[in-house]
Amino acid sequence: MSFSKIILILLSISPFFPCFSHEESFFDPVIVQLPEMNGAQMKKWDLDDVNLECTSWRVAVEANNLNPWKIVPDECGDYVQEYMTGKGYGIDLQRVCNEAAIYARSVTLSGDGKDAWVFDVDETLISNLPYYDHHSYGSEIFDSTSFDEWIETGMAPAIEPSLKLYEEVLNLGFKVILMTGRSERHRSITVDNLSRVGFHDWDKLILRSSEDHGKTAAKYKSDKRDELVREGYRIMGNSGDQWSDLLGSSVSERSFKLSNPMYYIP
Repeated sequence: MSFSKIILILLSISPFFPCFSHEESFFDPVIVQLPEMNGAQMKKWDLDDVNLECTSWRVAVEANNLNPWKIVPDECGDYVQEYMTGKGYGIDLQRVCNEAAIYARSVTLSGDGKDAWVFDVDETLISNLPYYDHHSYGSEIFDSTSFDEWIETGMAPAIEPSLKLYEEVLNLGFKVILMTGRSERHRSITVDNLSRVGFHDWDKLILRSSEDHGKTAAKYKSDKRDELVREGYRIMGNSGDQWSDLLGSSVSERSFKLSNPMYYIP
């Protein structure tokens, strides 16, 4: 067979047998050609990427895989606002409270009045969204002075799924204990606010006293739960929007984390 015929045969079968060199291999990545897009299509493509990145960021926040963090990333500001004011946040709250209620109904209470359910207050029972609506939904550094001014208005609305859970927990016979990072000097306005929006008949309302200032939230709440246990309480359930509400010492039998991508409290 002549050399020219061999070349013709190789050329004829080459689509089925890739050629190799030191620069190429059978496993080289394939470059996918994106379709041509106009300006509006490209903008949507970019927005989809931002939404995916921000969804990933929010999941990391809720899973406590992204601590500590100070503010919402600039590129996720609109995303967090849309989440907090749209259907997603409400659906997430409802799911958590539904699961908490199922668990609460499964608990056999001792009957001695010492089976307790602990609730955080801000972003757990009552919402500060009216405040964060004027403060970029967590995209700016927290200002304790302006937040205290908001607290003192006493206008925080109830988080409806939490109110329903709260009422069910009470009706089941749990002792309800409220534990908040608010200062003791805000006791009166906090009681008034909670009562006005439908929360009643709690057993204890625990706020930060002067000796608690300077402690992290996790340390402060652990210390207070330790005190409850020493008093004979059994903490069967705990609801909070921060991991510092739920972790530490004397943790509950079951804990329920409500969504909050606006801020992180260690």
